[in-house]
Amino acid sequence: MFTPPRTPADLPPLILKIEVVYMLWHSYILHFPKIHRYSLGAKIDALLCEIICYISSALFVKKEDKAVHIQKAIQLLDTVKILLRVAHKIDALDTKKFTALSEKLFEIGRMLGGWHNQVLAQMEKENSRKETRE
Repeated sequence: MFTPPRTPADLPPLILKIEVVYMLWHSYILHFPKIHRYSLGAKIDALLCEIICYISSALFVKKEDKAVHIQKAIQLLDTVKILLRVAHKIDALDTKKFTALSEKLFEIGRMLGGWHNQVLAQMEKENSRKETRE
């Protein structure tokens, strides 16, 4: 049976925000100096794609596996932030573009951190319920 694609209203805000970041990044990488585009630029691009994969998989895995996927997305996000800082310092990315991406990534990091803490709290609550039953 065919399922129509989800509309933006159906998607979680985190997915929409990372989608915006990737589209913004994609427009910026076209203007990266050629010497950095296929090394540093390609690495940042690949990491952003991995973050999208971990976020989307965290939406669908079992409760006990969510924290691992979210934590991996957080780690990759921190790596992207560092690489963007390097790109800015070597003048591959101008200040305006760096700031635009950094602000959006900071917000995504806050959302991931909140989600991670929520999942951990739910797991802790469930574990304490199991212990009181035993």
